[in-house]
Amino acid sequence: MTQQVLAVFVVSAIDFLIAVVFFLQPRRLPATAAYAIFAFTAALWGFGIGFFLWTTNQTLTDFFARLIYFAGGLIAPTFYYFTLLFTKENALSFRKKTAIFLPSVVFFFFYFFTDLIIKGGWKIGVAGYFVYGPLRLLFYIHLWLFFILAFRELLKKYRAASDSALKKQIILITLGTFAALPLFYNSRFIWMGPLTTIIWVALVSYALARHRLLNAKVIAMELFVFLIWLSAVIETALSQSGGELVRKFTPLVVVGFFGYLLIRSVLREVRTREEIEKLAHNLENANEKLTKLDEAKSEFISLAGNQLRAPLTVIKGYTSLVLEGSFGDIDKKARGALSRVSTATNQLIKLVAELLDLSRIEAGKIKYEFKKMYLDDVVDEIIKEFDAIFKPKGILVEFKNENNRAFSVFGDADKLREIVVNLVDNALKYSKIGPILITLRPKSQRLLLSIQDNGVGIPQDELPRLFTKFGRTEIAQKERPEGIGLGLYFVKKIAEDHKGRVWAESEGVGKGSTFFAELPVA
Repeated sequence: MTQQVLAVFVVSAIDFLIAVVFFLQPRRLPATAAYAIFAFTAALWGFGIGFFLWTTNQTLTDFFARLIYFAGGLIAPTFYYFTLLFTKENALSFRKKTAIFLPSVVFFFFYFFTDLIIKGGWKIGVAGYFVYGPLRLLFYIHLWLFFILAFRELLKKYRAASDSALKKQIILITLGTFAALPLFYNSRFIWMGPLTTIIWVALVSYALARHRLLNAKVIAMELFVFLIWLSAVIETALSQSGGELVRKFTPLVVVGFFGYLLIRSVLREVRTREEIEKLAHNLENANEKLTKLDEAKSEFISLAGNQLRAPLTVIKGYTSLVLEGSFGDIDKKARGALSRVSTATNQLIKLVAELLDLSRIEAGKIKYEFKKMYLDDVVDEIIKEFDAIFKPKGILVEFKNENNRAFSVFGDADKLREIVVNLVDNALKYSKIGPILITLRPKSQRLLLSIQDNGVGIPQDELPRLFTKFGRTEIAQKERPEGIGLGLYFVKKIAEDHKGRVWAESEGVGKGSTFFAELPVA
């Protein structure tokens, strides 16, 4: 065996090993599998040339001459198949696969069972010569058609790529192909053809590694274990006696077993990491979709709220005029119906206002006019406004002011008013008996407002839900089914925008509750 033929076998074995490594990847994407097929075809072509140059049997020489042309003709469609899948994660349809490989199946029959394309071959040293049939041109048409299609596909991917790294990878694949083509079918230097495939295979392997279509850690471990095992096999084969063979065979088995366990452990680690990466990617995509849906929902709420507000204002205005007698006297029955309409309209107006506030909060469009003010005045004013509601229910309201305008706050008067109104209204809605105790007192450079009631109370496990969006306790849903759970959410947002905080405490169901709002002093 000449050095040239030995080099052909070594390079072909490397191509075959690369094909096996690619095929055994834990995350075998279609592009990775396609490249494994291409590398295997290149190895088959190389082995065919190696045996063609090595054998002295004319029958085998003719057989390997046919194999050279079959495998060589198959390289072009397998390379085209790879270029179609490069940068993609989805496999080709069965129809496309058939269109690519069916001609090779037909050519297989022509190569091995007829003399229409090639009849045989002979060699002089390491130069190969072939005897062709009348349809030899079909081979070149088939070969160059798929190479042209492959280059066309690479050019399309290069133009479509926005990533400069991906463009470099496509250039590497193209350069590797052009490096192999000049000696692809040169009869005088036929032994050099397989040697150029190692450049081709190496450049494309590097491009795949850069494109994360294979795992370098797995490949390195597989090659490491394979080389150790191969050295053990060679050492065992060189044994001089039966006893030495037995002694060296045992370490060979041990090396193979532990190498298998090592590779399996690495594969498991890689699969776990890739699953985590996949879950993280899916979670990120889901989060993006949810964000877009949330934005669309906020836009819809804002649009719908603005469209509803005008007709509701008209309904409220005309209902009030009718109830006041501006359009003449109405009977008691009609007045009762209109009163219910007025109540429902007010509830709808409040709901629309809350939804509009929600859309503004989520869009970051709430505007504040901060200035120095006394929270005492806000609380006093709201208690007077609620007096007409407290008295009919027989609920006593006490305001214990321990601040007495000693400390002011720096905030938006209208927004801070919403905090107090929501908390007082909340205490009133869920209380059947009094008293309701409102306390304002300074505490370590902060003002603490507390509103204590003797209402339905709150279960301990439901306290964290109170200040969340649409968060309502089960008792609240039974007592006030018309609410939607936005009031306390607004209170929390406004307090946080004023660098304050809110929270609630309760000893349980039926034991009342206390709501707190804490704001920094000016």
